Amino acid sequence: MNSHRYAGRAVTKNLCSQLRTLRHFFVECDGKQLEPAHCSGSMADVAKKIQEHLGVESGYHTIPKSREGLLKYQPKQEDLPERSIKDSHTTAFVDLKSDPLMRQLFVKETSQVRVGRIMEQLDLIAVWICHRHVYLPKLPRGVPLPYTFVTLFIEHVKFMVQKFKPDVDLRLSGYVSWTGLNSMEVATYVRQNDETLAMAIFVVEGRNATNSGPAPINPLKPANEIEEWFHSEALERHRRREKQKQGSGVLLQPTKEEEKIMYDVFSRTKGSEDAIKGGCLPPDCRWISKWHRSTILHPFPENRNASNTIFGGFIIRSAIETSYIAACLYAGSYALIRFISDVTFAQQIPVQSFMKTTAYVVYTHGKYIQLMTAVNSLDAANFTEVHTNALHLTYEADRSMPEIMPSSFHEALWYLEGRRHFENFLKSFHGESQKEGPNV
Repeated sequence: MNSHRYAGRAVTKNLCSQLRTLRHFFVECDGKQLEPAHCSGSMADVAKKIQEHLGVESGYHTIPKSREGLLKYQPKQEDLPERSIKDSHTTAFVDLKSDPLMRQLFVKETSQVRVGRIMEQLDLIAVWICHRHVYLPKLPRGVPLPYTFVTLFIEHVKFMVQKFKPDVDLRLSGYVSWTGLNSMEVATYVRQNDETLAMAIFVVEGRNATNSGPAPINPLKPANEIEEWFHSEALERHRRREKQKQGSGVLLQPTKEEEKIMYDVFSRTKGSEDAIKGGCLPPDCRWISKWHRSTILHPFPENRNASNTIFGGFIIRSAIETSYIAACLYAGSYALIRFISDVTFAQQIPVQSFMKTTAYVVYTHGKYIQLMTAVNSLDAANFTEVHTNALHLTYEADRSMPEIMPSSFHEALWYLEGRRHFENFLKSFHGESQKEGPNV
């Protein structure tokens, strides 16, 4: 009896050891374990391949070629075979080492790489990854893919380390990690010299050829244990998104704890609506209402996508660059971006519209600055303004920052929302500091 008991303990101990080893392996995963991946060439090649897949004409046309004839090729869900992560996994590169013209596009005056440009390229490769995932076995040879892919949401972008080198090639990679009936989660990574510098989670919707309705997506079935682990992580993220279900511009009702925070903040400023005109600002503090920066841009056809609307990557880049200006002005020095969360795409922006980006400093903590950036579309005919996008960004300065304070109830809600996003940033790095990359 005792020998069986000891044998059982030995087996249990051995199993626990194996599980710890397996857990350690997965904790260190950042997508590299899925390689060697397919290579799609340069990001210029990726843009060209997307255009060819969709059958889009080169150059700008006021009235694009109609794609209505492709609607008859849209498949039914049961006609779509299962796909694995390996089917969509691919890499592409941006040549910063030997191409001076490309380096000029990606490097700013401080000899750092422009994060907005990186995000623009990540959005592009996320769409290409969706192209690689969707497979229609019954589609006749030579017929363009009867799909349109639209970025719905970017859950978060994590910048592991601030070591982007201006003269080392960027390597972008990613794969479809989860699928629904009409949407996909795409995990993307940015590396230099095989070091993971950033990762982003996109949610992309599959639409029909004319972008007038949803289109079915091939179901994802992991092919092995490693893929199963990545898929389970994505499934957990999907469950969190479904639970939260908060859209652009939605300000959640404060919790009891947050109500107390609001009361304490307003007690320090006397909670006056006209406090900004009085002498109620505490020492080393600033008003939210005074710390925002706006930019109005005129996008051109070069910034459009295949649907003749403004490319999502361009919108993200423009919003990031406005937020960067606001963060640097607030800090009085250059600030480094650390985290982006809840990038929403409420509406598309027509190519003939103007675009307004406004960045608000809504929360500060130590040397960190939390911004909320809104993107609005301005109709070029009547100049009506419509909200289209929202981003939440965390920047890090080189010293402790003055505290930002609300002077109205609405600004207090922004303050609390900024505080929530800052807490998400802290959880992402402290709770999952080794999952996506080293040296966090």
